[in-house]
Amino acid sequence: MNRLTRISAILTQLQSKKIVKAKEIAERFEISLRTVYRDIKTLQDAGIPIGSENGVGYFMVDGFSLPPMMLTEEEANALIVSEKLILNQGDQSLIRDFSSLLIKIKAILKSVQKDDVTKLSDRLEPSVKRETLKSNWLSTVQKAITKTNVIEIQYNSISKQEQTVREIEPLAIYFTERAWVLVAFCRLRNDLREFRLDRISRVVVSNKSFDFKQDFKLKEYFKNLVKPS
Repeated sequence: MNRLTRISAILTQLQSKKIVKAKEIAERFEISLRTVYRDIKTLQDAGIPIGSENGVGYFMVDGFSLPPMMLTEEEANALIVSEKLILNQGDQSLIRDFSSLLIKIKAILKSVQKDDVTKLSDRLEPSVKRETLKSNWLSTVQKAITKTNVIEIQYNSISKQEQTVREIEPLAIYFTERAWVLVAFCRLRNDLREFRLDRISRVVVSNKSFDFKQDFKLKEYFKNLVKPS
């Protein structure tokens, strides 16, 4: 990748997150931190309003944006692969959200690219067509996590074969081979619990909020995995 292409890609990366660490840029492009600093300086000298905070990272000044970037052929193909995987993961809310996003992205493709992605879509399927467990709560739960909203769920317990209503603080989500699983602090049990989304029959997002648990990390949680409720 030549330097001009890399600098353009760095600018796109800076717009993708609120804060981007120099280390993230260095690892993505396999360059040194010194090269990252030089590329950022080049963008700043060109009039791009990039701010920085020592020990934190770089950020785009609020109010600045660039026109949408055109996708490469490889990026467009990656979207089609993602679509096939998402169609086979079981949660209907995610399928709806991604389909809406994909329509918007396809709208900016060139005519030749549109023909190519259609051809690829007809010739690509996941290696295994497995029967996934259906759910429809992923979109709601994801938003509750980011907004730190307490949610009330009606849950059909796996172990006790009983239905309970619980207030929970949603923390994280992961996907097994067949189902989406929500990790949350259960106010009924006063402890961390797991809830399979396919066993939730009702979700109500409350106006209550909970303290964002900054120290909660899914990777660390997996080391002491809690059994499903």
